[in-house]
Amino acid sequence: MLHTRVVVDNEEPKVPYETREQIPDVIVTHDALVAYSEKLRQGTGPLALDAERASGYTYSQRAYLIQLRREGAGTALIDPIACPDLRPIAEATVGVEWILHAATQDLECLREVGLSPSRLFDTELAGRILGCERVGLGPLIESELGKYLEKGHGAADWSLRPLKPAMLRYAALDVELLVELRDSLSASLREANKYEYAQQEFAALLTWRPRQHEGEAWRRTTGVHAIKNPRARAIVRELWVTRDDIARRRDIAPGRLIPDRAIIAAAKAMPTETLLKVKDFNGRAAARYERQWNLAIERSRLLPESELPGPPPKSQLLPAPKSWAEKNPDAFARLEAVREGVAQLSELLSIPVENLMTPELVRRACWCEPLDTEGAYNEFLEAGGARKWQRELVLPIVFAAREAKPIPAEDPEPETQ
Repeated sequence: MLHTRVVVDNEEPKVPYETREQIPDVIVTHDALVAYSEKLRQGTGPLALDAERASGYTYSQRAYLIQLRREGAGTALIDPIACPDLRPIAEATVGVEWILHAATQDLECLREVGLSPSRLFDTELAGRILGCERVGLGPLIESELGKYLEKGHGAADWSLRPLKPAMLRYAALDVELLVELRDSLSASLREANKYEYAQQEFAALLTWRPRQHEGEAWRRTTGVHAIKNPRARAIVRELWVTRDDIARRRDIAPGRLIPDRAIIAAAKAMPTETLLKVKDFNGRAAARYERQWNLAIERSRLLPESELPGPPPKSQLLPAPKSWAEKNPDAFARLEAVREGVAQLSELLSIPVENLMTPELVRRACWCEPLDTEGAYNEFLEAGGARKWQRELVLPIVFAAREAKPIPAEDPEPETQ
């Protein structure tokens, strides 16, 4: 049964929630930062945090605004560009529990400015473990607290200065109700006997780091798989490297200079004259940096055969599951058995399949040769990052799937004469 709390009558107009206090001025000086840090030190209870980035606008994934709120200290909006040293905040909140929504989106950019939690509560993750139908901040606050947050600036360019009043209001609202939401979700987790599950997940977030992609970055250009000619692949590489260099220097998202499709179009055309005549290679940045693009093409044209990029190296990743039935029928049978068992468990507990165990770890456990004991599987899953509560629930399913066998194909019926 899915976790629900407040039923909102869709026929009645929703009244947007307003902040309790006036929107504070953005902190842009060290003195103001220290003053708020002292308020935090005197405050009580957990610390609500959020960070706004400029994804899709800037090259970096740094925070451009950081919001905090604690009982007794009120809300603060901090400009980490003007105040890059946030050690006073860190020192004032040692040992204090953080509350974040979708923590993996913000933890890395907060670490960059010297902020790291020692305890953590992730409201989005709590909502998932409870089986909430919608786990965005607005929907969770609406279902748990009966209050409606008016959204609309999450995808804005937060690197702009000055920030508009509407954006600052949005930012302040993001931490306004996090403490109340945490309290409500915490009570629900205890009631559902899922509190320990959540605590193990929150503890794992303390050491979480973004996944590092394997291989050369230019090979992830959308559409590069269709480029078979080594010289054309060199064009993709040179244009990608040139774009990345310009984007880094200007702190602009690479796709805002030229999109991947422009790079692929140039590689397919292998132009001998100006790139601007190539379909899809257009726009302001295409024209502004025409010389750099043409030099990239020229470099790729002059490369000796021995330096041209070859086909992508064989990936260490597992093959796509859709190919398992042919490549490894026994592993496919195990995978189907585990998927079915985990899906049933998911429905029983109202926990999404991917939160019971990551699909990648499930595939790895099924692809390898069957292990002899439950203990061996337990070690395998633990090494893959599965938490204790996940192993306790899913391990019996994985172990039982060792016995799964491929379903033999039915013999075709003989043709009647």
